Amino acid sequence: MSMTMTQKILAAHVGKTEVHAGELVMARLDLVLANDITAPVAIGEFAKFGRTDVFDRNRIALVPDHFAPNKDIKAAEQCACMRRFAKEQGIANYFEVGHDCGIEHALLPEKGLVTAGDCVIGADSHTCTYGALGAFATGVGSTDAAAGMATGEAWFKVPSAIRVVLKGAPRKWVGGKDAILHLIGILGVDGARYRSLEFTGDGVAALSLDDRFTIANMAIEAGAKNGIFPVDALTRRYLFEHRAKEPVAHAADPDAIYERTVEIDLAALKPTVAFPHLPSNVRTIDDVGAVPIDQVVIGSCTNGRITDLRIAAEAMAGRHVAHSVRCIVIPATQRVWLQAMEEGLLKTFVEAGCVVSTPTCGPCLGGHMGILAKGERCVATTNRNFVGRMGHVESEVYLASPAVAAASAVAGRIVAPEELS
Repeated sequence: MSMTMTQKILAAHVGKTEVHAGELVMARLDLVLANDITAPVAIGEFAKFGRTDVFDRNRIALVPDHFAPNKDIKAAEQCACMRRFAKEQGIANYFEVGHDCGIEHALLPEKGLVTAGDCVIGADSHTCTYGALGAFATGVGSTDAAAGMATGEAWFKVPSAIRVVLKGAPRKWVGGKDAILHLIGILGVDGARYRSLEFTGDGVAALSLDDRFTIANMAIEAGAKNGIFPVDALTRRYLFEHRAKEPVAHAADPDAIYERTVEIDLAALKPTVAFPHLPSNVRTIDDVGAVPIDQVVIGSCTNGRITDLRIAAEAMAGRHVAHSVRCIVIPATQRVWLQAMEEGLLKTFVEAGCVVSTPTCGPCLGGHMGILAKGERCVATTNRNFVGRMGHVESEVYLASPAVAAASAVAGRIVAPEELS
């Protein structure tokens, strides 16, 4: 039987020569992830399994990043719960704030904890980010994460797939965020529900790993179970440089079955913005119109990596944020923060009138470090713009690339960098 990339990875972790779409399987896990919001719930459920020890202290990652650094007493208690559990269980991959921290979906690949061919679950919906490395990675609930921590296994319904053929190369100021917003605009927020989005085509080679992380990260915004990219020389180099374990590359069979094929010409893409209140409500920059803004957020697990910050800094260099705008820049990890400092990017941001934060999810989920008031508008490089996502239910979030976000901060309204004088 022919199989997709995702189906081959699941078959390998089930111990079968083949699996088929719709089949229920129990798969061995390479990594289980949880954060300061989801881990306390999982820890409470873990106790009900009657197990005293996790299945493997080296294959669990706990990351305080959502309400960390702690924003209030409740957040402090959540982090303390996770910290105690990590100490009791001897969890090797617990990442404390300020020591070696970061936003989970940027941090784990950076630490080499995920490699091609892995099967990963995380108690966070954007765990699908790791598909950029050729892994099957998907978000689960805290109870499933607890079961994973206890047994090292998780059950799945094998997903069917949608093939996304990428062609050409994007022009300047256009990148992975524009590509995935364009795709979500085509599919809708549930058009890929419980399906695997499998990216292929000559256009893949034109995308950086950071672009691929962005695209895989937002597969869930189309309802997908996961997003996944082929393993090429760029992937292997990244894995080697980050000391990940030996990759296992799975390629889809030539006659693999796809429910649908979508073709995207990267060269034809324009800067794209998702208007409130759905990631699928997209418009190209030509159709945005005059939209004044109050805040810009550049960061998150979607677009807080070093290339994202380089692009934003290039758009801002020699310019100043509009006096009517607050611009918050959040490097995704400590390593990215240091690199941005060493490259002079942070100096560019501060001189332009931005605030630079320590790594945190913060405003993305309406947690802290940039909550919106009633009637305020924000351009964000984050992944969701639902009602009340970043604060008041009558505020608005517009999703865009780092290039558009930075240019908009300078202009005081949504624009592309080309429009800056």
